[in-house]
Amino acid sequence: MPPINNVTRFLDAKKVKYRAFETPAEKLGALETAQFLKINPEVVFKTIVVLRQKAGSKPILAVVPGSSEVDLKLLATALGEKKVSLPSEREAEALTGLQAGGISPLALINKGFQVLIDSSAQGFPEIHISGGQRGLNIALPPKDLASLTNARFAAIKHP
Repeated sequence: MPPINNVTRFLDAKKVKYRAFETPAEKLGALETAQFLKINPEVVFKTIVVLRQKAGSKPILAVVPGSSEVDLKLLATALGEKKVSLPSEREAEALTGLQAGGISPLALINKGFQVLIDSSAQGFPEIHISGGQRGLNIALPPKDLASLTNARFAAIKHP
């Protein structure tokens, strides 16, 4: 049985249809997660923390397919920012309070992060994302993820 945490309790409270999967507790990349779950790697999305240039402004959570990278220029354009940058893994963990491999927009609701989901997610009935901790994967419709996190869709992946 997959672990129960604040994310699954939140989804249950909001009556959102989702499926939870237990994965190994060590840090797995999105492609390794897809392989472990025996699913199409294109539906496994990762959450990348991205920094704005303006000091003191909240970072962005970019949700992109696991096989892709965040295109920082496309992301900056989508946000109306001049430039954005990637923090180190350690900085991302400090900013979110979550371990890399367990960073999830669902675990950071109401924490002030702006969320952008790559528009390719809209082509799938459901996508897989981290459940807010290593070892927990959540599958849910991308429209529900966007609604819960006040996210918007934009073309932000490369390639």
